[in-house]
Amino acid sequence: MTVSKTFDKLANSAVKLTVTVAKDEVQKSYGEMIKDYVKNVQLPGFRKGKVPTNVLERKFGEQLKVEAMSRLMDDAVQSALEGESLVPLQYSQPELDGQPDYQPGEAFSFAITYDVFPAVTVGDLGGAELEVPVCVIAKADEERELAEIRERNAIVMDKAATAKAAKSDVATIDYVELDAEGKEIEGTKRQDFVFEIGSGNNLYKLDDDLVGLKVGAEKVIEKTFPADYEYNELAGTTKKLNVKLTKLKEKKLPELDDDLAQDVSEQFKTLDDLKADIRAKLEKRLADQLKSLQEKALIEKLLEKATVELPASMVRAELEMRLRNLMERMGMKDAAQFQQILTMSGKSPDDLFNEWRPDAQKAIKTRLMLDKLVSDSGLGASDEDVTVEYAKMAEGSSMTVEQVKEEYERRKMVDYLRDRIKEDKLLADLMGKTKLKKGKKLAFVDLVKENK
Repeated sequence: MTVSKTFDKLANSAVKLTVTVAKDEVQKSYGEMIKDYVKNVQLPGFRKGKVPTNVLERKFGEQLKVEAMSRLMDDAVQSALEGESLVPLQYSQPELDGQPDYQPGEAFSFAITYDVFPAVTVGDLGGAELEVPVCVIAKADEERELAEIRERNAIVMDKAATAKAAKSDVATIDYVELDAEGKEIEGTKRQDFVFEIGSGNNLYKLDDDLVGLKVGAEKVIEKTFPADYEYNELAGTTKKLNVKLTKLKEKKLPELDDDLAQDVSEQFKTLDDLKADIRAKLEKRLADQLKSLQEKALIEKLLEKATVELPASMVRAELEMRLRNLMERMGMKDAAQFQQILTMSGKSPDDLFNEWRPDAQKAIKTRLMLDKLVSDSGLGASDEDVTVEYAKMAEGSSMTVEQVKEEYERRKMVDYLRDRIKEDKLLADLMGKTKLKKGKKLAFVDLVKENK
């Protein structure tokens, strides 16, 4: 089909396509549709395929015009977009702009609007300066790692029957909420709940309330929770609970000696061997953290100079994907059930979308910007590069290089890995064009928190 067309670019990477179809093409399209109807329609008093055209038009006139216009528009849009770059995004449904006037045998014009892939303009870094924190591994960092190793290798054993609960003990409790009259509230009873006293890993934060109790002891506890309490269902409320301590265990930490090192791994013969390994891993972790922070700072600089008009449909698709991921993490497949939970918390999907939108927009802009830079750079990822990555991943796991390779191939993730390699090369190249400035001094634990 031959058509005339014009493209007008709109805000947010949208386009208005105006199409005009000549009157002979309009008549031809209409005639072909009528022929289809004549072949297939059955009306009382006429044999199939023998219904006169004027009878069809008299009986189905308006309906025929609507369908003919719809067919003509589909064919005209397909013809207009052939060979063009300004095509609709796959998740952008074109919308009719205005109400077109269709008459068989007359020239026909209509317009549609839709989102297109956005143009990405990336500015020049031009020796930009990146501020990165200063951090070194301290003795306290090594001691903290050793303490965690001792915790993981601790032996948990029953305390004496007369012993009292203390911080770091492992307690087993039964509890139930009580109403104002001291009666149990149905549905709030919990038995055999286990947690470490002092860890705070319990809904009501009962840690300090249990200290000093013996096994078998019961206690009525009243707790008032602040308005900003981490668990919304308890925020700003006062709860009364009956708690019974049913079991009490204590942890026996192993001595810091060669035996502990050998228990951790056969590769260690002495405690010094274990300490040296801890130091090496902390240094590697620090280097990775600093590299990650440098890359984040670099990307922020690039984002400041980049221009991308994000299509509304692209942002919407990202938000809907995040919503599906959230439902999967919550183990929910039923949208109605998820909606009910949101309603109970006083929210709607649109509320979530509004909260997520700034981060989603930034993530899309970052992805498009990096893709553009990688494409313009001409950087590649050879088979040798991929093999090197397999070796790196195998080194930090219990898998062999061949097993890592087989896993990536099985999951069809090799192309994804190649893209990541190209992006890593790009960031390393750009990093070489920037200046690093020493930022604030941070302890290692604070650096890790800041980089989460």
